[in-house]
Amino acid sequence: MSILTELFYLPTLEFFTAVLGHEEICVDGGENYQKQSYRNRTSILLANKVEVLSVPVLGGNKGLPYREVKIDYGQKWKNVHLRGIQSGYGKAPFFEYFYPYFEKVYQKNLAFLFDLNLELLTVCLNLLQLDVKLSVMGNIGQKTSENDIRGLINAKKGFESRSFYQSHTYSQLFGVNFAPNLSVIDLLFCEGPASKNILWTSQKK
Repeated sequence: MSILTELFYLPTLEFFTAVLGHEEICVDGGENYQKQSYRNRTSILLANKVEVLSVPVLGGNKGLPYREVKIDYGQKWKNVHLRGIQSGYGKAPFFEYFYPYFEKVYQKNLAFLFDLNLELLTVCLNLLQLDVKLSVMGNIGQKTSENDIRGLINAKKGFESRSFYQSHTYSQLFGVNFAPNLSVIDLLFCEGPASKNILWTSQKK
């Protein structure tokens, strides 16, 4: 069975609990870009706070097709993101094994946000050892079925209001209190091969 979704930047745990168990993830390749969404932002855990990483884009406010939105390399965002990931997770148990896969994608300096997100999602799926096919769909139009979750995972509303993810604690590097629903890289760097099972237990039943 397939599931239809948008393409996000280093997606949250909620995204992966939503797609977990499907044989195919179909990404909407025909939608228009939306500002202030997970398409260009994610959250990681640093020593003293949860940090939002945001990819700057060119002309993303004009209703452009998502696939035509270019990354703004005039801003030093890439250094900020990589340094943030290194400082947040450099001492995590699985950092040295997994980080090179992500670094390799960033080193390509891909022009389009969609392409960057697609390659990063591919890396995440492989490291999670999820046996799933990833496809990009063309002009899909309006909601097609109950397996169409487009528009549901919203950065402006908390995950608690939705039916995909429940906070299941695992070993994080910082803080007394567990920080839920961060980017999946938080889980991967901290838990490695156990990540997939933790996602299963984080699904809302």
